[in-house]
Amino acid sequence: MGVAAEFSGGGGAGYRAMKSFGLHVLLGRWFTIFASLLIMSVSGATYIFGLYSNDIKSSLGYDQTTLNLLGFFKDMGANLGVLSGLINEITPPWVVLLIGAIMNLFGYLMIWLSVTGRIAKPQLWQMCLYIGIGANSQSFANTGALVTSVMNFPESRGSVLGLLKGLVGLSGAIITQLYHALYGDHDSKALILLIAWLPAAVSFVFLRTVRIIKTVRQANELRVFYNFLYISLGLAGFLMVLIIIQNRLSFTRIEYVGSGVVVLVLLFLPIAIVMKEEFKLWKSKGQNLNDPIHVKVVTENINPQVLEPQPITDQRKPDSCLSNIFKPPDRGEDYTILQALFSIDMLILFIATTCGVGGTLTAIDNLGQIGKSQGYPSHSITTFISLVSIWNYLGRVASGFASEIFLVKYKFPRPLMLTLVLLFSCVGHLLIAFAVPNSLYFASVVIGFCFGAQWPLIFAIISEIFGLKYYSTLYNFGAFASPVGSYILNVRVAGRLYDKEALKQMKALGITRKAGQQLICTGAHCYRMTFIIITMATLFGSLVSVFLVLRTTKFYKGDIYKKFREEAKAAESEITSTVNASADASSSFTTTKSSINHHKSTEVD
Repeated sequence: MGVAAEFSGGGGAGYRAMKSFGLHVLLGRWFTIFASLLIMSVSGATYIFGLYSNDIKSSLGYDQTTLNLLGFFKDMGANLGVLSGLINEITPPWVVLLIGAIMNLFGYLMIWLSVTGRIAKPQLWQMCLYIGIGANSQSFANTGALVTSVMNFPESRGSVLGLLKGLVGLSGAIITQLYHALYGDHDSKALILLIAWLPAAVSFVFLRTVRIIKTVRQANELRVFYNFLYISLGLAGFLMVLIIIQNRLSFTRIEYVGSGVVVLVLLFLPIAIVMKEEFKLWKSKGQNLNDPIHVKVVTENINPQVLEPQPITDQRKPDSCLSNIFKPPDRGEDYTILQALFSIDMLILFIATTCGVGGTLTAIDNLGQIGKSQGYPSHSITTFISLVSIWNYLGRVASGFASEIFLVKYKFPRPLMLTLVLLFSCVGHLLIAFAVPNSLYFASVVIGFCFGAQWPLIFAIISEIFGLKYYSTLYNFGAFASPVGSYILNVRVAGRLYDKEALKQMKALGITRKAGQQLICTGAHCYRMTFIIITMATLFGSLVSVFLVLRTTKFYKGDIYKKFREEAKAAESEITSTVNASADASSSFTTTKSSINHHKSTEVD
């Protein structure tokens, strides 16, 4: 009723109020979060590579090593975001989002044209280039939307990272359901076409919405993020139930469309929270403007001392680019890019990420082939990949929000939580290695959860230790550990060992491989040695991360958000002092004007 009353005025006042409120919403900080949520919800096409990799393999006649090489370029493109970070340092976020949208459309459209035979069969290096460009658009979306959101909400960064990265993880299941609604389930190659145009379209729509907004922190900020979390959990729960039902029943086209509509409704539901929060801010802003104490009066007779800038007496001469590389500031202060890259903390985090993310990513990329080799039916393989997507999301939001709560309440360091996640992921790797009957269902849950849980922790640790000044670049450098681990464990280990086992089976059957013939391995031993090696690598990564825990324990026991609270108080004090100075100037001007009028009336008398 209160909202309706604000817009029910007559004589055009209601229309002007609605127009003012609508503009306020579009320019508000919470609408930026809503736009980022939608961008992230369709930016995880790289996580459903297992759904369309068989189309690429069969259409172009690739063996598993070649397919894993494509998977490596996909992972490298998705995580080689240093360029997007550097661009974001010197341009507004909309430029980064625009570049990403164009790259996404070009890369995946060329893959679709190649797989469907609409263009001549490309060379392998061309396919690597196409998938690298298409996947690299994900880093541009992350940089443009996610980094901007962290800078807008620095004291809630764990929640922001968990929520947005969670939706990236969930986007695989979202895109799959939208694909079924638009194209049915008989043309799997159409999924590549959807991946080409949908993320690009969403980024184009919100190009000018996502931007850095400097404002004072709201008291209920964290509660609002919890409301966003509840909606996303509802979306994840609905997708989970939907996947289970689709695995057991055969859906008609109308049922696919209906489920797709429900997904879209849940995706757009956060706009209600945005409207509510922005209405509070808009109403408060209107009251402040109507309060005469806050009215700023500009006159020509203001005391010049009020406007004179104060001389800066203690200004530190900036260091040269190379003179302080090995003289970093205290943890939590703003490192330069080179200081961060050459620090021991970054080296430890990079090694741990290479082992942990590289292992789980190898499992995700090969999940379709693993299921096929172990004799699971095709609908079960689709279920595995969808479960990975949902538990990827749950891992991200759980680690983001839980690590924030544990850090604030109990001073529990995030690096220690990262160590525990790496140890838990070893369970999933061992389940794949020893192929216990039906264990792939549980393994996909563990792998998806642990893969997702690592990312908010890694990115939050980078922002907390090295500061936010160059976060765009450092964030993407941390992500670059993923393709390094993927190349070592996926291409050099998984692909080669799979092909080696496949050739053994062909030789045992007396079959000679023909040129261009794909290699197929069946049985539990196809990936056994691969995942034993991955388990050992992940254990090594968790051991390395313990050193980061020991190095940063004292830092995390302190108040790591103190600097941001002081900056917010300083900004608030500056606003208050400006308002008071304006009020004093206005009062002085009014007094002077009254004196002049009195003097003039005396002369007339």
